[in-house]
Amino acid sequence: MQAAEDAWNTRDPRRVALAYTPDSVWRNRDTFVRGRAEIVDFLTAKWEREREYALRKSLWSFDGDRIAVRFQYEWHDARGRWWRSYGNELWEFDAHGLMRRREASINDVAIAASERRIHGPRPEEEHGVALPLR
Repeated sequence: MQAAEDAWNTRDPRRVALAYTPDSVWRNRDTFVRGRAEIVDFLTAKWEREREYALRKSLWSFDGDRIAVRFQYEWHDARGRWWRSYGNELWEFDAHGLMRRREASINDVAIAASERRIHGPRPEEEHGVALPLR
């Protein structure tokens, strides 16, 4: 879980894409993505739009090759408005530990800059700390 969070916080689409199978399938909100090349394109556009993106993930449940994850991330848009995005993901892995399926449901809530609580990658002393509901 922490490795996934750390990778996403690099905002390096190519690095992140390597954690997925070459034919991985995603649903991210209303967008459907297939394969590493589309993952790179999707994440490149995402992080151009979601500036100063900083993410926190937490394990919700797991069974066999499937994991359910809660997450929150904060970012600002081109106009400088801050957002906190809340979501849940369903992950499915292949026999080699690469993710072959990712489904993400996400909601965005406008926040004031003073309400921010996620400032860059998670410090080591906060690894495993649960996410607040709000």
